[in-house]
Amino acid sequence: MFQQKTDWETRENAFAAFATGPLMDFWRQREEAEFHGVDDVPIRFVRFRAEKHDRVVVICPGRIESYVKYAELAWDLFHLGFDVLIIDHRGQGRSGRMLDDTHRGHVMNFSDYVDDLNAFWQQEVQPGGWRKRYILAHSMGGAIATLFLQRYPHQCDAIALCAPMFGIVIRLPDWMVRPLLDWAEGNPKVRDGYAIGTGRWRAVPFALNQLTHSQARYRRNLRFYADDPHLQVGGPTWHWVREGMLAGEQVLAGVAEDTTPTLLIQAEAERVVDNRMHGRFCELRAAAGAPCEGEQPLVINGAYHEILFEKDAMRSVALHAIVDFFDRHN
Repeated sequence: MFQQKTDWETRENAFAAFATGPLMDFWRQREEAEFHGVDDVPIRFVRFRAEKHDRVVVICPGRIESYVKYAELAWDLFHLGFDVLIIDHRGQGRSGRMLDDTHRGHVMNFSDYVDDLNAFWQQEVQPGGWRKRYILAHSMGGAIATLFLQRYPHQCDAIALCAPMFGIVIRLPDWMVRPLLDWAEGNPKVRDGYAIGTGRWRAVPFALNQLTHSQARYRRNLRFYADDPHLQVGGPTWHWVREGMLAGEQVLAGVAEDTTPTLLIQAEAERVVDNRMHGRFCELRAAAGAPCEGEQPLVINGAYHEILFEKDAMRSVALHAIVDFFDRHN
């Protein structure tokens, strides 16, 4: 186990050999399955299990992501003694889409994500026989998982949130955003079209990306989308943006409904979600008598949004914090 953790500090030095060797062998051991979520949309997920494991981590990815992208994280957790389950949210990954243009990031109601996660939990996680159940959620997955626990308390033993989407960075003045979204909501063709400044998926050069400083991990993630075009999701629809903003407001409004031990990890150089809402979330949790771990966000210095796909020096800090946090709630 110690050797596994020390590998986190230096993996990029031979990342290609790791990814095409041990990691690929591990990925072949996966079990893929599906269930039907809200409106009968097929929801795909993947499992990594071992008889000797009595703890499970459920991973909730962010917007446009697929469980395919999370192989390395699954490897790290599995080799520390956790079973791993990863869900592909509706409208992305290998799950069903709602619009003919499958590149549009769309959902009818943000609560559909939450209902899907609840169905997944009741069908796959709760009956699994594990002694401890944890959630590790990134970005949009953080909003989904938090709303899930607010609606259905006492489902898991601890949750770690990485750059959770409790607010969205929108490069327009605040006074303009809500009227624009309300206007789009009343015009169906606009509502379900790409939000301003976005479009179909395209490969952004590493030098222009604002998600990670790790060139090796970024290039690997781009290859997933290039090799399997069915995974590609582009910009969000106007309606998704509106639903995402409302979801962040619901998270803050419902803080008192959930007392699950919570670790919130924040990227210092964030460009996607609103870090101010992380501080507000922690303040509200403390006021409700269930403070976050450390009573404030754990800031990963220099990190971009995708903390779990950052350079080793940043990623390892987050991983150590997550695993130590889960171990404390063992």
